Order: sequence, then structure tokens, then C-alpha cells
Amino acid sequence: MNISFYILSESKAQDILGFICQLTQTALNKSSQPLLILIDKDDELLSTLDEALWSYDGASFIPHQRLLHATISEPKDASKPVQDNNEALAPVLLSSYMPADFKGIVLNTTIHPVNRFMAATNNAQPTRVLELIKPDPESTQEGRHKYKAYQQLGYELTHFKV
Repeated sequence: MNISFYILSESKAQDILGFICQLTQTALNKSSQPLLILIDKDDELLSTLDEALWSYDGASFIPHQRLLHATISEPKDASKPVQDNNEALAPVLLSSYMPADFKGIVLNTTIHPVNRFMAATNNAQPTRVLELIKPDPESTQEGRHKYKAYQQLGYELTHFKV
């Protein structure tokens, strides 16, 4: 699996939603695979990102779908809708978990390496992971932790300063 770290400049970090939208659109343009944006259980960020994707470009929008489901640390609730068939979903998914059998690109905005989410699912196999590192000490430390975790798993690592 290829893991790409995006080291954000101050200006990109200040407009993190804009950068996430831009990176999402670039990924959609370059690949036919679905893209999952992983978000920590943060309803405010989820709602804000949801709105940003609908209004990213004045002439268009990024089609996406919010997946509702318990987080990986909570028990599954049979009353909550869960769709795990990638073909039935929008090209971009917003979620705090990785759907079973997910095969595609993951844009990880959480503090955890993606393999933590993969361990909680059945047969999820991301093809690529995009990690965002903000220019603050906490995000830098989290990025180092993720880098080491991915390196130990033998993943191909690249980084870009943006």
C-alpha cells in the first residue's frame, strides 16, 4: 500500500477544509476508485466538511455520502443503516469508520494510522492512504507516529510539502 504524507504550509493548514476538498477533487480526477475521508468522531467537523464538499466549486460540487455507524470503539447498532457495498455508494464517503470490503483511497484526518480502522473491519483493503500533517507540534508528532507505524508494516511512503 502507498502512503502519501502531505506536509501542509501555514496557509494550507488555515484553510484545511479547502485543501481537503482540493485533494479530494484531485484524487477523483486521477482515479476511478472510491475515496473515503476518515474523520474522528466529530460531528461538527463532519457537518462542516459535508457542507464544504457540496459548495467546493461555485459551478459544481463533489458528490459524496455520509456513512452513519458506530465508531470502532463502540458496539455496532443493528438499527443504524450500514452500507458496505462500494458500488452502491457515492464516489466520496465521509465516515468515522472503514466500511467492510472497502477498496479504494483513504484520506485520513484522524490521529490514528489507517491500519487501526482496517483491523476493525472485514476485508477492507485500501489501495492508497493520504495523510495530512499540519504545521503544529501536535500534528507533527502524530505524523511521526503514523510514519513509524506504516514503516514497520512495510508500506511504501512518500511525502509532499504543500
